[in-house]
This record gives sequence, structure tokens and C-alpha cells, in this order.
Amino acid sequence: MTKLILEEETYKVIGACIKVHKKLGNGFTEGVYREAIIKELSKAEIPFEQEKKLPIFYEGSELDHYFIADLLCFDKIIVEIKAISFLNENVKHQALNYLKSTKLEVGLLINFGENILTWKRFINTSSSITL
Repeated sequence: MTKLILEEETYKVIGACIKVHKKLGNGFTEGVYREAIIKELSKAEIPFEQEKKLPIFYEGSELDHYFIADLLCFDKIIVEIKAISFLNENVKHQALNYLKSTKLEVGLLINFGENILTWKRFINTSSSITL
């Protein structure tokens, strides 16, 4: 079996999100979930930065505009937090574009808006981006 990129790190982040969803359920705003996740990440000693400005590249050049990630964990994993009824294609494409344009390898799109926590893990490889 092949090992996933940043497998251990993403499992830790997802585990913290699962704890938050179990305690709060759905129905709160993204800001509430972000604050609760920050508490869980701190307890688990997971390194993170909140509202991290990440450069966006176009044709190898950095643009003046930048993307602000909800969280950047382990200096390598973009974590986007949503509190919507379902993860639609527009939200998924937005997450993919952020990952591709920042040149980071792994992104997590976490949705607290459903009865059960849902997430998508995105991988940015040199040749393509996959789910």
C-alpha cells in the first residue's frame, strides 16, 4: 500500500476537527469552528498559523494578490473551514485553485455544516491535482 503525502499530519488535523464537530455539532459560523479548532490544535501540539497570507503564483511569478488560508498546519497543509449544507463543486474548485496557485502539496477542505463532519483532501503534484 502506498503512503499518502503528509498522511500522519493530515490525520492529526482531521482528528482535531472531528473532536470539534462531536462537541459542537453543526449550525455555528465558520469563525466559531475555527476558534474551537485552534484550541484542539493547541492541545494536540499541532503547529499552525491562522489567517496565514500565502503568495499566489502565475506563470512562475508571484502576484501582488495573496490568499489568506483559514489555517496553515505544519507549514505545509492548507486548511479551509466551511459551515455550509454540502461541499459543492465551486467550493472544491476554489480549494484546488488555492492549493495549485500557492504551490503547496496538501489541502484539507473541512465542512462543519452537515450532521456528520465532511472533508476532502486535495493533493497538488507536479503534473496534476487530485482528490
